[in-house]
Amino acid sequence: MSEVRDKALLAKQAAQAMNRLSTEQKNKALLAMAEALIAGAPHIIEANRRDLDRGRAGGTSESMLDRLALTEERIRGIAEGLRQIAELPDPVGELLEQFERPNGLRVEKRRVPLGVIGMIYESRPNVTVDAAGLCLKTGNCVVLRGGSAAIESNKAIVALLKEALDRSGAPADAIQLVEDSDRGSVNEMLKLNGLLDVVIPRGGAALIQNVVQNATVPVIETGAGICHTYIDDSAKLGMAVDIAFNAKVQRPSVCNSMETLLVHEAFAARSLNELLQPFAEAGVEIRGCERTAAVLPGIKLAGPADYATEYNDYIMNVRIVSGLDEALDHIAAYGTKHSECIVTESGANAERFLQEVDAAAVYHNASTRFTDGFEFGFGAEIGISTQKLHARGPMGLPALTSTKFRVYGDGQTRG
Repeated sequence: MSEVRDKALLAKQAAQAMNRLSTEQKNKALLAMAEALIAGAPHIIEANRRDLDRGRAGGTSESMLDRLALTEERIRGIAEGLRQIAELPDPVGELLEQFERPNGLRVEKRRVPLGVIGMIYESRPNVTVDAAGLCLKTGNCVVLRGGSAAIESNKAIVALLKEALDRSGAPADAIQLVEDSDRGSVNEMLKLNGLLDVVIPRGGAALIQNVVQNATVPVIETGAGICHTYIDDSAKLGMAVDIAFNAKVQRPSVCNSMETLLVHEAFAARSLNELLQPFAEAGVEIRGCERTAAVLPGIKLAGPADYATEYNDYIMNVRIVSGLDEALDHIAAYGTKHSECIVTESGANAERFLQEVDAAAVYHNASTRFTDGFEFGFGAEIGISTQKLHARGPMGLPALTSTKFRVYGDGQTRG
């Protein structure tokens, strides 16, 4: 058998033992995993350095290297995410509904683990820990297939996590890492019906579309983030600058960062230079519509291809619009149903934006950077779903469960 099938089978075999773990046992394992990461930080950072060196030698951009980089501070933050997961309520076994039928049957609907989750992602090694921790808390096993850019980091992390599981009495085989970096290993995972219960892709548009289009295993689709901030006529300048700048510059390499800034024409006439000055100082490349270019001569004109691009870099589009209607039309045309923001003092415009924009998260006077499981209080997230079935938005613990009907009788038979 191949490495992919071998490891999926090991995870499948561990699923029954995982399903027997109590909440206390799962929390003990999570805390042990957090301690292992802190203690093993020098080993992780050394492995991460090898990934970074290889990336630089291969011409990887600085924004992508930032996604890959691990420091002691970031490792402490990742470990804290595990501790927060341990503190969260365990959704497994939660009673969602109960009722009694006229024939005396008593019916309960309770949360249960999905089973074995295949996680396919790219260059962010923190996803390795987030996925392992969330799956453990929900009684799921996980087969991880990260990108080749982070392979050394992921190997070091998973080795520490498996040792922690073993020491805490949880099945170490519940976490599996596919080390084969060939694209064929991804395509093989997509066909492992009977071993994997669901596949979750997390990364760029090409990765996600490959999974969605080729999987026979059920998929929970996480989406690319072409996110917008719309500055309405009534927006306060200081707030508009702070929110837009944070949405783009705080960490441009992630999916909830802003790619296009939409500006009401009246606001632009008053304050476009002041709005964009901090971006220029931060080295952000501005690409704009013709009206923007009239104010900022020499910038590259933005067209449909730019508006449809997730830059994940210090590049953004600026488009001046006639008002809320044109902003809504632009978002409908180019948004990826991820995160969208309006900055306005108009309650009516805010309500209309929140109601009409089709996205997993919509914001009034707050940065799109908050679309994150940690920020939403989920401890961590396994991804941000942009689909509408099963889960949508940052996916915390409940999103990693299914349901089971438990039916109690006293001898009933169906006539």
